[in-house]
Amino acid sequence: MSSTLTVADRRRAALERLHAPDAAPRGAVDRRRAALRRPVPQVKRAVERAPRERETLGPPPGTYYAIAGVVTVLVMLGLVMVLSASAVTEANLGHSPYRVFGKQAMWAAFGLVGLVMVARVPYRSWRRMVIPLGLLSAAAMAAPFAPGIGASVNGAHSWVRVGPLSVQPSEFLKLAVVVLAAELLTRRRDQLTDRRGTLLPIGLLAMFGAGLCLAQGDLGSAVVLGAIVFSVAWFAGVPVTPLAVMVVSAAGAALLFVVSSPRRLDRFTAFMNVSGEKDHLAYQTYQGFLSMASGGITGSGIGGSKGKLGYLPYAHSDFIFAVIADELGMVGTIAVIGGFIMLVGLGVQTALATSDRFGMLLAGGLAAWFGVQAIVNLGGVTGLMPVTGLTLPFFSAGGSSLFVSMIAAGLLLSVARRVNSTPA
Repeated sequence: MSSTLTVADRRRAALERLHAPDAAPRGAVDRRRAALRRPVPQVKRAVERAPRERETLGPPPGTYYAIAGVVTVLVMLGLVMVLSASAVTEANLGHSPYRVFGKQAMWAAFGLVGLVMVARVPYRSWRRMVIPLGLLSAAAMAAPFAPGIGASVNGAHSWVRVGPLSVQPSEFLKLAVVVLAAELLTRRRDQLTDRRGTLLPIGLLAMFGAGLCLAQGDLGSAVVLGAIVFSVAWFAGVPVTPLAVMVVSAAGAALLFVVSSPRRLDRFTAFMNVSGEKDHLAYQTYQGFLSMASGGITGSGIGGSKGKLGYLPYAHSDFIFAVIADELGMVGTIAVIGGFIMLVGLGVQTALATSDRFGMLLAGGLAAWFGVQAIVNLGGVTGLMPVTGLTLPFFSAGGSSLFVSMIAAGLLLSVARRVNSTPA
């Protein structure tokens, strides 16, 4: 019978379990009862100290090792594909063929260190950093407009360049928004229908995060940020009606942003007429089609793609999936898509198995982040959606994208590692 339960049913059951009076981890019950008998100031101090409690870790669940394995495979395959997609082009430009790969490998090394550190730190400690994390991330979004360091790519002012390094602040904002949304809806667990205390703040968080990205001309990141907030709200149990109203309002705002500029509207709708715009607005999508069609079942082999030889723009970044389809064929594309499906599924499974509400919302938001960003990127490459310039997590060349994706994976691992933990 349990095998027929939907994710919504399992989410409802998890919320009821976490909301029950006996949902506190074993070992914390006596402290909670004693705290209730203390004077109010002492109770307050006990609650404030709760996130700092030491914990006793149980054995890692299978999902912990599965998440680690999937992320490892995706990162390693991503490095191989970045090298394959960029080496010839860089050599033709007179650069070292390992220039782009070297930067990606450096960020992967930084990401590995960050992943291990974040996975070892109890995820509950992030609740204490939620305000400075949000403020720093919001302030960083203004950096691309600063003269001397801000950079524009394809009309989007979303990059900061310091010497040879380029950073996209919106990637860090995604991480901050996940934590902010999870913290807010953890504190408001008993007031989910309160318009002023819960619905308005969560709507403003989505609007503020997406608005900062739209101000930079980055529609793809705005979509992902909105999806993160609404996914966390769904996991938290926010009623469907107000959540649907917020989603429709967000979609309307995005549509207004698109139609406000004729150039932006033409680029946004070009995917609906790829053959007619193949020499202009849909040139990149059409070249991606040619690359994917060349792959067949097993592909042309690593290094065998011809599209990356100057025909396919941004072959090593936004459109790296087209190179994967060319060189690894249908087998490789199924493996990559299957890897993301596994990662999202493991994230949802972790969310539904956590022992506290914050962990549940955190894992659910991270899973939604990986899933939505992969869908938007793959949809653009395959011509099913507009091209937004959004990276494919763990694959596309881009240091900040890879680094933050690995940090997010470390945070998901931290939640999965502590599914069976109890406070000391």
